Amino acid sequence: MIKYAKSPYAYLITWTTYGTWLPGDKRRWFSRKESGSLEPNQKLQSLAKEKMRSPPFLLTKKDRLLTEAIIQKVCHFRDWDLRAVNARSNHVHVVIEAIINKPERIGPQLKSWASRALKEVYKNRDRFWTKGCSCRHINNENSLGAAIIYVKESQDDPDRFQ
Repeated sequence: MIKYAKSPYAYLITWTTYGTWLPGDKRRWFSRKESGSLEPNQKLQSLAKEKMRSPPFLLTKKDRLLTEAIIQKVCHFRDWDLRAVNARSNHVHVVIEAIINKPERIGPQLKSWASRALKEVYKNRDRFWTKGCSCRHINNENSLGAAIIYVKESQDDPDRFQ
């Protein structure tokens, strides 16, 4: 386990695959300009769908395994402690312990390396991920444990949104 120089010391990073969770989505959605989840908006979702430059992208089982393997390699190379990773069909969750000055750079680095690997499989595809990602700071052991459980176990829990 890493000895912590300062808080926060861990991060829950999440990003979605391209075109699978648009602004206005009925599952609620997030904006970089506003805090918290936003209400569904069918008109906004339709507009976002019209602006898409590529069809939506879903990760297959092989794609998910490839994405997770690349994330493990990047974390090993960067000396980040990967606590949990779960690549789903339409999003990726990662929990990382790292002492880093700019944690908002972790997600883009992971996405970039995963894109390179996926580009080897899908040579004609330009977009795999949506723009940006969420980087939630984890400041204590209880929150770290909860984030790890969420990523590893709660993704298949149908009651998690109840």
